[in-house]
Amino acid sequence: MISPQEKIIFFGTSNFAVPALKSLLSFGYHVIAVVTQPEKPAGRLRVTMPSPVKKAALENNIPVFEPHNLKNDEEFFKHFHAFAPDICIVTAYGKLIPSRYLEVPKYGFINIHPSLLPKYRGPSPVQAAIMNGDLETGVSIMLLDEQMDHGPILGITNYKLQITNYYKEIEEELAKLGAGLLIETLPRYISDEIKPWEQNHAEATFTKLLTRENGHIGWNNTAQEIHNQIRALNPQPGTWTTWKDKVMNVKNAESQCLEVGLSNIAELGTITKINNDIAVVTKKCYLILKQIQLEGGKEMDAKSFLNGHPDFLGSVLE
Repeated sequence: MISPQEKIIFFGTSNFAVPALKSLLSFGYHVIAVVTQPEKPAGRLRVTMPSPVKKAALENNIPVFEPHNLKNDEEFFKHFHAFAPDICIVTAYGKLIPSRYLEVPKYGFINIHPSLLPKYRGPSPVQAAIMNGDLETGVSIMLLDEQMDHGPILGITNYKLQITNYYKEIEEELAKLGAGLLIETLPRYISDEIKPWEQNHAEATFTKLLTRENGHIGWNNTAQEIHNQIRALNPQPGTWTTWKDKVMNVKNAESQCLEVGLSNIAELGTITKINNDIAVVTKKCYLILKQIQLEGGKEMDAKSFLNGHPDFLGSVLE
């Protein structure tokens, strides 16, 4: 383990980063400061809320810094340099770390990334794995360099993806897995037991920041592809279609295949009934609707929606 004199600065913002911070504290590591993204308005009322990492830091009486721009904030860089950290831990911070910061800590910056690098570099690796129907993903711990998720690897652990699990549950499990891998890796790296190894950059794949537009459902895809999209993009940015010129959010669903079905004769996107379930005809098989929400209405199960909107059956989603 790092000696009590060794100083750590933790960079993180979202819920994914909280288990790593808490693990460092519970194992007695000396976290002298936390850096997180500034508070942002959230929810329908647009109330300004602290990041999950800020909440965790304040609960443990750790100083918190919220620079708006690491690259141009000279005042914060002076603070950072004065802290003279021995190592920095980064996970789900949401911004690239400028090179001048990387040069300060004796042991550099360590990053926890939820994919099997070099696969799925970038901001949405978990969603990408789910949408692509991968059966396995994992967590990588790496040293940061000036490029995104490009640095040498210190440790990797695998995680089996279940086709019924949604993003939030998978993210929570990967966060715990990453926190455990950090605690296992950190002392071995500091004591020089681990030699970082280069990624195979020729095999690198990249993800992008996902927007609401990525959640538009195309009924010419297969039911499984659409189900993967729904699993990956809920609760944010969400998945949706349109019905009677109104947006309909699809919160929960599952795919189902039958030997004989309407998908051979009905228009794609048609609402039908399959064994008392509300289903949509897709390119291959059916998408069983579970939880939906029509624009301006409340979230409800599809059967309840049909009871209030009998013309839903036989209509076509777009």
